[in-house]
Amino acid sequence: MPGRKEAQVALAFDYHTNVARYPLWQAWLREHRPPTLITWGRDDMFFPEPGARAYLRDLPDAELHVLGTGHFALEDRLPEIAPLIAAFLDRVWR
Repeated sequence: MPGRKEAQVALAFDYHTNVARYPLWQAWLREHRPPTLITWGRDDMFFPEPGARAYLRDLPDAELHVLGTGHFALEDRLPEIAPLIAAFLDRVWR
C-alpha cells in the first residue's frame, strides 16, 4: 500500500508525543472503563509483559490474555486470538 512505510516511520519518530499523553489516556480509561480485551505477546521485545498488566490498574475488569509469542501476536497466534475476540464481542455486545 503506497505511503504505509512513510506513515510507520512518522509514527515511530512521533512516539514521544504519545508517551506524554499517557496520563490523560489512563485517566480516561479509569473514568469510562470501556469493556476491554487485551491480548499480549509474552516475548514482545518492544512492549514487555508488565505493560499489559499495567492496564489492569486502570481497567481492573479487563480480560487479559498473555500468549507465548512476540510483538506480532495476531500474525503468530491468529487461530488462538480470533476466538478470544469473537467470544469477547459476543459477551459485550449481545
